[in-house]
This record gives sequence, C-alpha cells and structure tokens, in this order.
Amino acid sequence: MGKHANVQEYVADVPEGLRDVLEKALAVVNEAMPGIEPALWHGQPTWSIGKKPVCFLKAYPKYVTFGFFKGQLIEDGAGRLEAMSRQMAGAKLRRLDDVDAPLFADWVKQACALENDVKDA
Repeated sequence: MGKHANVQEYVADVPEGLRDVLEKALAVVNEAMPGIEPALWHGQPTWSIGKKPVCFLKAYPKYVTFGFFKGQLIEDGAGRLEAMSRQMAGAKLRRLDDVDAPLFADWVKQACALENDVKDA
C-alpha cells in the first residue's frame, strides 16, 4: 500500500476481501465515537480525542489490526486483545465475523475513558 491523501483513499487501496472487513470495522468505530472522524496518522486511519490518539485500523496483506494506544489497560473479557509495544494492544481481523460490534464499542468506550482520565465514560 502506498501513501494516501485521506481515509477513503486508504480504504480503496485495501484488497477487496479485507476491504469489507476494514469498512465494517470503520463503521463500528465511527458509531462508537460520534463526531470524531478518523484521520490518517502514521499512514493509517486513527481516531483521536484532541491530540490524544485512541485507536486505529491498519491493513496488512492477510488481516486488519484494530489497535488501541492504551489497549493493555482495557478490560477484555473476550481475550481477543493481544499485547503490542508500550501500552498498545490490538485484535487481528481476518473475516467479517471477526468484527464484533458490541465488543468493539465497549473497547472504544474504555479507550476513550482512558484518554479522558474518566472512570465511567
């Protein structure tokens, strides 16, 4: 994938099978974060509160990562979040049914609360 001017170009450049996964995940996050549009940050769609990045979607050849900058602090009863560098954690999405809207909305809610330094968002 090359450089993109905006999120729409990024999505259009993802291979068709994964594009559906990415688009479904984008819709879930957009619904969970009303009024906050994703922007390309480090080349991937990223949602931020002010200047604090909250979560991102990054397409790879065989999966899409749904990642959180403070993901290791998120309570994940489903056990789907995998630790990444620093405090980050993410889930790999390979198929449409990997996108779990209620679970992802909960993760986003927790991540936003962490960025707002609030216990209950």
